[in-house]
Amino acid sequence: MAFEQAAIKVEKEREYRALQAAVDQAFLPEKVEQFLKQLDRNGLRVRDVDAVFTKGVLDGFSNPAVNAKQLYQSLSMSDQALIRELYLSKLEGVDTALRHKFKKLYQYY
Repeated sequence: MAFEQAAIKVEKEREYRALQAAVDQAFLPEKVEQFLKQLDRNGLRVRDVDAVFTKGVLDGFSNPAVNAKQLYQSLSMSDQALIRELYLSKLEGVDTALRHKFKKLYQYY
């Protein structure tokens, strides 16, 4: 039997969708390298999800620009968990060559 994620209802739909759009945009093939460079400049590890949202690294990756910190903090705990899961799944989908180029960001502590 394969793993199947439980369906969790999003409580703050508008805020969640705005943050989801920023995550989706940051991980587009043509933008992901720019996103990883910003993480590097800010001294962040890719898996430090809370810091990525609160440092505003995602702010420039959506139209219109969002305040990722404000949106993330406005979400309920379950909505935050869903957006973290989305972010981490996108992170694992980054091209292997790019992951190798930014291996310092991908290293575990």
